[in-house]
Amino acid sequence: MKKSIVILGAAESGVGAAILAKQKGYDVFVSDGGKINDHFKEEMVLYNIDFEEGKHTEERILNCDEVMKSPGISEMVAIVKKIREKNIPVISEIELAYRYKANSIIIAVTGSNGKTTTASLIYHICRHAEKDCALVGNIGISFAKQVALDPKKMYVAEISSFQLDDIKTFRPDVAVLTNITEDHLDRYDYKVENYIHSKFRIAENQLESDVFIYNLDDQTTKKYINNYSIKSLLAPITMSKELPQGAYLANAKMHLKWKNEEMQMSIDDFTLKGKHNQYNSMAASMAATAVDIRKEKIREALQTFESLEHRMEPVSVIKGITFINDSKATNVNSTWYALESMNNPVILILGGVDKGNDYSLLKELVQEKVKAIVCMGTDNRKIHEAFGDIVSLIVNTENAADAVQAAYHFGNKGDVVLLSPACASFDLFKNYEDRGNQFKQAVKDL
Repeated sequence: MKKSIVILGAAESGVGAAILAKQKGYDVFVSDGGKINDHFKEEMVLYNIDFEEGKHTEERILNCDEVMKSPGISEMVAIVKKIREKNIPVISEIELAYRYKANSIIIAVTGSNGKTTTASLIYHICRHAEKDCALVGNIGISFAKQVALDPKKMYVAEISSFQLDDIKTFRPDVAVLTNITEDHLDRYDYKVENYIHSKFRIAENQLESDVFIYNLDDQTTKKYINNYSIKSLLAPITMSKELPQGAYLANAKMHLKWKNEEMQMSIDDFTLKGKHNQYNSMAASMAATAVDIRKEKIREALQTFESLEHRMEPVSVIKGITFINDSKATNVNSTWYALESMNNPVILILGGVDKGNDYSLLKELVQEKVKAIVCMGTDNRKIHEAFGDIVSLIVNTENAADAVQAAYHFGNKGDVVLLSPACASFDLFKNYEDRGNQFKQAVKDL
């Protein structure tokens, strides 16, 4: 008898999981409560996968052996509650992919900020060292689809807390936790402990032979790490002291110490600038070292890495005003890092779907660096309440073009217009990429 699996959600991770499950002989049914993108429909037709959209057929869903829930679907959705009530096992896409990854090595990266840059940098180092690898998960292709269609000897996976919520056996050889700041609290009953617990799950199945890289300077990580019985080899990174094992910064040099080996590199040689990127570079170097990539290869790769689209991406300079696209800043901390790296007066474009944001974290930097705020979202009250008394110019706009026009109008030569929204994008845009692309187009149209 074939094992039946229902895939909830038909976007990148759902369709990827469906393709892998079909290939492995499951009876697969994909159900999406909304409209499915044509591109994903075509893929499912191609692989002969049964699907429905705009509804959830309970009879079929509640009689399956297992459910793969896409990371974007909340536990509050009625069908999910019913699945839980019936005690049908629920797994995430990375769990399914892990079952069939054969003996490949997995480097998994999670954290509130910096995970995309860190994962991309690790992938760049691995590629430079001529490893047979793929970049999967939140960035790039779905992990399950990669395993199904083009398996590799090594996977660098960027993983969100939502994907970690439904793991059972998923075990990365190298786990990286960049940092933990309050994010997505709307999905964790507004309890930061639940979110923290979710992040630490990246190491919960690790063995003594595995490696766990974490940021010793991150207060939350440091405070909670001893609550978990982590068996893997600890490889901390820090800027505050020398370490016997791990990566640290001292006198503008990165020191990498691992199993009797040591490497040093001047931070001036990193292509990525800014303090937060020094942490990302240390974490990536440590991960590469843990999978035995040679020092020379790591050094060369750190000197040749290109920055990412939608992450502090320079767009254009018009009449002396610099436009920067940081659309990937979907939480307050990301925006804090962006502002911290600014040396010129800033016109800040903020707003979108608020996930329980605490804007007080930004107050000091806003007071010091921001001359005007352009809100771009359907509900901007909290932004006005947070900054109304410290920034005299705050305006509301309803699309990227108007936001760019307003920001340009406020700007003078030497200013920076920074799109760093601190919010999710789903009120006005498809996703943060769509928001960043519309911003870039609006700048081109000036």
